[in-house]
Amino acid sequence: MSGSNFVDYVKIFARSGAGGAGSSHFRREKFVAFGGPDGGDGGRGGNIILRGNHHYWTLIHLKFQRHIFAESGASGFGSRSSGKAGADIYIDVPLGTIARDVETGEIVCEVTKDGEEQMLLQGGRGGLGNWHFKTATNQAPRYSQPGEPGQERAFVLELKLLADVGLVGFPNAGKSTLLSAVSAAKPKIADYAFTTLEPNLGIVEVRDHHSFVMADIPGIIEGAHEGKGIGTRFLRHIERNSILLFMIPADSVDIRREYEILLGELRQYNPEMLDKGRLLAITKCDMLDAELIDQMRPGLPEGIDATFISSVSGLAITELKDKLWSLLERENEQS
Repeated sequence: MSGSNFVDYVKIFARSGAGGAGSSHFRREKFVAFGGPDGGDGGRGGNIILRGNHHYWTLIHLKFQRHIFAESGASGFGSRSSGKAGADIYIDVPLGTIARDVETGEIVCEVTKDGEEQMLLQGGRGGLGNWHFKTATNQAPRYSQPGEPGQERAFVLELKLLADVGLVGFPNAGKSTLLSAVSAAKPKIADYAFTTLEPNLGIVEVRDHHSFVMADIPGIIEGAHEGKGIGTRFLRHIERNSILLFMIPADSVDIRREYEILLGELRQYNPEMLDKGRLLAITKCDMLDAELIDQMRPGLPEGIDATFISSVSGLAITELKDKLWSLLERENEQS
């Protein structure tokens, strides 16, 4: 993946700003012999904030900026004047990004909406100035609070693509060809396995000016959930898809078995994936006639709607888009 512009996993080290110290100051003015304490508070330290930005679709901008430090607050000063607060640091990330604690593996937060802000690290509070500690028995306190230290922590940022339809299939199943046929996306296409080395997104237009987002995920192989092949690191992208379109070529030896293998990989990676709506597309059908298609239907998997398509000739592409849109509407109504 060297040289790729698609980065969906980065590790960062972040530190919020320390709070400024409170001031131990006394009022000093002409004709005021014994001015009381008037030390101001220290400013708070800057926060580290994760912010969703729909203009980003990868984490590549953080690949070489892995140490992120916020500004500390300024110390307070006389006349009860507070120090300046440290500037907050905003980390803009694509929608669908989660932040995970490196040490515990716990998910700290996730960002799914444009402009959504999630606090990663809060800046330290500024210390109180000495005027806060004036009492009837202590009219001239000579002490103030130091500012709180900032927090520091290492995070892993992971991107899970937000798409309506995710394409699921073995390498060279025709996923990239379909995406290029139904959208303006231009993924790499060739007649060999693992042509797609990074996810591709495309906007698919359907009837009545509606549209949905389709994601082409690198091919899955048997054992992907255990770390085999290159599909492992991309399985998480399927988790965010509303519905899944399984794609199996018409010249496969056993379509039903291939479907069960794909289903099994998703089940073992995350059983909740099987709760999503599913459709099956039998691809590369441009050389099949209606009689041969009818002969193949009894051998198809049960419990899933199947459509025979050809991205090259356009066979049943409109029908497939209509089915996907209907299923999306049904899923949205239930959610």
